Amino acid sequence: MNNYYFIFAFLISFTSQSQSFKGKVITNEKKAISDVYILNVNNQSHAHSNYRGEFTLENAIVGDSISISHKSFEELRTVISENSTYTLNVKPISLREVVITNELNHLYEIAKIDIKTNPVNSPQELLRMVPGLFIGQHAGGGKAEQIFLRGFDIDHGTDIAISVDGIPVNMVSHGHGQGYADLHFLQPETVNNTNFDKGSYFANKGNLATAGYVDFTTKDRIKNDEIALEVGQFNTQRIRGMFNLLDSEKESLYFSGSYLQTDSYFDAPQNFNRTNLFSKYTLFNESSKVSFSVFHFDSKWNASGQIPQRAVDQGLIGRFGAIDDTEGGNTSRSIVNFKHDKQLDESSSLKTSAYLSLYDFELYSNFTFFLEDPINGDQIKQKEKRTTFGLNTEYEKLANIKDIPVKYQLGIGLRQDKVDDIELSHTLNRLTTLDNIMLGDINESNLSGYGNAEFKFHKLIINTGLRYDYFKFDYYDKLSTKYSNEATNKGIFSPKLNFLYQYNEKLQFVLKSGKGFHSNDTRVNIANGVRKTLPASYGSDLGFVWKPTPKLILNSALWYLFLEQEFVYVGDAGIVEPSGKTERKGIDVGLRYQLTDWLFLNADYTYNSAKSTEEASGQNYIPLAPKSTFMGSLSMIKNNFSGSFKSRYLGDRPANEDNSLTAEGYFVSDLNLNYTFKNFTIGVLVENIFNTKWNETQFETESRLQGEANSVTEIHFTPGTPFNLRGVLTYKF
Repeated sequence: MNNYYFIFAFLISFTSQSQSFKGKVITNEKKAISDVYILNVNNQSHAHSNYRGEFTLENAIVGDSISISHKSFEELRTVISENSTYTLNVKPISLREVVITNELNHLYEIAKIDIKTNPVNSPQELLRMVPGLFIGQHAGGGKAEQIFLRGFDIDHGTDIAISVDGIPVNMVSHGHGQGYADLHFLQPETVNNTNFDKGSYFANKGNLATAGYVDFTTKDRIKNDEIALEVGQFNTQRIRGMFNLLDSEKESLYFSGSYLQTDSYFDAPQNFNRTNLFSKYTLFNESSKVSFSVFHFDSKWNASGQIPQRAVDQGLIGRFGAIDDTEGGNTSRSIVNFKHDKQLDESSSLKTSAYLSLYDFELYSNFTFFLEDPINGDQIKQKEKRTTFGLNTEYEKLANIKDIPVKYQLGIGLRQDKVDDIELSHTLNRLTTLDNIMLGDINESNLSGYGNAEFKFHKLIINTGLRYDYFKFDYYDKLSTKYSNEATNKGIFSPKLNFLYQYNEKLQFVLKSGKGFHSNDTRVNIANGVRKTLPASYGSDLGFVWKPTPKLILNSALWYLFLEQEFVYVGDAGIVEPSGKTERKGIDVGLRYQLTDWLFLNADYTYNSAKSTEEASGQNYIPLAPKSTFMGSLSMIKNNFSGSFKSRYLGDRPANEDNSLTAEGYFVSDLNLNYTFKNFTIGVLVENIFNTKWNETQFETESRLQGEANSVTEIHFTPGTPFNLRGVLTYKF
C-alpha cells in the first residue's frame, strides 16, 4: 500500500510542463465538437476535445502528423500547423474510420459503435447496451429490473454502479433491496453517450462497482424540436416531445417530456402509467461550462407477480394469470443537478457537481401466497421516503515527469442518504396493514477520496489508482419498545493497477486488476456488526481489442473475480441477507463487422462460472447466476431507412444451491424498422417477433396456495412478453 502513496507523492512533487499544442475542432457550421480523439501519429500521445472543441496535445510540435477522429465525422489526417482550427465533415457510419484508441476502458470504441448502429427506445434497452448484461422484470413495469452480469444475479443493482450525469441511480439501504437501481426516470431520447466497463478497475468508481459500471450522459443540446406518438398492443400509448427553448453559441436550454400508459399482456390489466419530465440549461464561456438540469418522474402500476409452475400445470391460472392480482405499487423521483467544468489552464481542469434527489417508493408483493398466513395471505408492503444529497470534485492535470507524459486525477466526494419511515409490513389487498415487521429511519453517509495516475511509455500505459471510502450507518428502530438508535462506521482502501499495450492502431492488449466493494444494507450492518459492513471484491481482466480488417473489430477478455460476501434474496421476507465467499471466472468475446456500407453485424458471447468457496462440491452453486449468454444484432442504415434485428440468449441456470431445480433459458428476438420522409419518421417496433414462450424471471420459492395442506418448493416465474407490436410516428421541426 505504501507504494501507492509514494507514486502519488512523486507525481505531485515532480511535475513539469512539456511541449504542447493547443487546437480546436469545429463543424462546417462553425460549431464546436466535443469528445474528438486527437492522436499524434509520431509518438502516440493523444487528447480529447472539450465542450468548446478545444484540446491540448502534449509532446507535439508544428509538423507532427495527427489523426482527428469522431464517431459522427470523417477522420482528418493532417499535420500540425500554425492554423490551430480543424474542420470535420459529417460522415456515414463506417468501421473503416474507427481507430483502436489507447484508452484504459478498452470497450470505449465498442460503446460508440453500438450507440450509432443500435439506437434505443426504452430505459431497458439502455442497460442492454452493455455486452453480456441481461435484465428481467418480475413485478410490473414500474419496478426496477433484475440485472444479470458476469455470473451475478445482481438483483436490482447490488454489484453494478449506474449513474446519469454523475448522479448515482443506485439507492443504498433501499426498502426493497441493496443498490436498487430504478432507471425509469431517464428518457432514452435525451442520452448523448454511454460509458461502461466491467470489473472494479477505476479509482473514480466506488460503492457497488464490483461486476462493472454504466455511466449515462445527457445531451447539452438537441438538434431539432420533435413530437412523437407511439401506439401498440395491450392498450399501449406513449406521447413525447422535445423542444429547444434557447439555442445560441453560448447558451442552450431544452425540455423533454413523455407520458406512457399500458395494460401490458397479463390477464389482470397492469393499469401502468409513467410521466417523465426533463430540462437542461447549459452556459458556455471561454474557459468553463455550467449546466443545471431537472429530472422528474412518477409511476404507478398493478402487477401479477411471480406465479408457481404448479398453478399453471393444474389449470388454476394461465401463463399470464395471477395468484394475487393486488400486487403493484407507485414511485416517484425528482432530481436537481448542477455541474461545472472549468479549464484552469492548458494542462489542468476542475470538474464539480452537486445533486439533490427526492424519492418516494411503495411496493406490494406476495411471494409465498398463504404460507405464513393461511387466512389473509402473505402480501407485504415495502415503503420509504428518501432524500439524497451528493457533491463531487475532480482535479485533472497533464504533466511530464522526466519526459514521461502523465495524466493524474485527484477527487473527493460526499453522498448522504436520509430515509424516513423505511417499512416492511404484512398487508391485505393493499388496503390494510396487519402487522409491522420493520419500521425505522436510516441515515447513511459516504465520504470518498481517490487519486489516479496514468503514465505513458510510448506504446505502454501504466495506470495506478487508490481510493478510500468511509461510511457511517445509522438506524433508528421505531418498533423497539424503548428508544433505539444504533450506528456503526467503517472505511476501506481500494487499490487499482492496470496496463495497456498499444501494439499498433489495429491491436491493443489490456491487463486490469483492482479491489472493489459493495456496502451492505444499514439494517444488516447494525444487526451483524462492522465485520460484514463493506465486503470487498478482488478481480482481474486480461483482454485485447483487434481490428484485423478495416471493417472488423474483435474484442475478448479472460476474467476472474473473488467476492468476500454474497447476498441471498429471501422471498418470503422481501429482504436481502449476507452469505459467504464466492468466486467467478469466465470469458467475454465480442465482434463488430460492417458487411456493406449500410449493414452492420454485432455479436457478444459470454461464458461464466460462479461457485461458492465455502460449500461442498455439488452444494456450491450460486442460484440464478448466468452461465452462457449471447447478444447479437443486424442493423441497417441506408438512405431514409434504418432498423435492427436483435436477438438475446440466456442459457439454463441453477435455481438453487444443489442445482436440483433449473431456471430455463430462452432465445428471444426483436425487430425495429424506421422510414424517414421529409420531417416525418414512421417506425415499427416488434418485441418477441417469433412469439417465443419464455420466462423472464424465475426463482426457487416455497409457497402454499389457498386450500393446500402443505407447502411446495418449486420454480416461480414471471412470463416474458409475447409478440408485441407498436407503431411510432415522429415529426421534427
